[in-house]
Amino acid sequence: MKETDALTQAITAAATEPPRRYVITGGPSTGKDDLIEAIREAGIPVMEEEPGRAIYRRHRDRLGRHLRKEDRREYSLEVLAAFIEEFETHTSGIRFYNRGIPDGYGWEGFFGLPPAPELEAATARCRYDTVFVLDPLDKFEDPDDIVWAKERELRRVHELIVQGYYNAGYEPVFVSPGRPADRLDFICANLRLPKPARDERLRPSWISWSPRTRFSRTR
Repeated sequence: MKETDALTQAITAAATEPPRRYVITGGPSTGKDDLIEAIREAGIPVMEEEPGRAIYRRHRDRLGRHLRKEDRREYSLEVLAAFIEEFETHTSGIRFYNRGIPDGYGWEGFFGLPPAPELEAATARCRYDTVFVLDPLDKFEDPDDIVWAKERELRRVHELIVQGYYNAGYEPVFVSPGRPADRLDFICANLRLPKPARDERLRPSWISWSPRTRFSRTR
């Protein structure tokens, strides 16, 4: 049996089983978009569009500027509602998520806000099976990433997101920089899923390594 058939068979077999939810996360410019696209191309169910981006652009267009601290609570609650809906509508089988509910801890923390009660309640109620954190790259993925153009801010957002998952009771799996195909192979191996079969490898790596930061499980 070909590898691609084995992967399809595994996904099909899981389709009638209880939901298995896997988060792909990390700070800005971690290669998340490319990995999500690789997951989609492999035929694995995935949340393709991160709802926070579209909501951010809508708020930005309404305000005529990037969001400030005083704008963040309304924005964050709208993003949270979108993630809860995405979580609750997935009732069986395998699904990857483009960020997860505990990402909110990182973003609120970056702007000096305490976690909203709604975020705390949703984090306790909506639990993911595995969280994969992508180690940072040194390229920007999205025009809005320019908001985090300073290296120290990129790193700080990343650190706070990861710490948020630890504080929420998760043990994230860190995915080293590399080609999207290689990262997906690592994730499949971690989940004991067959690796996608490919006719050829993706383009040569444009990714440079960056040191991993250690995090503690503290509130």
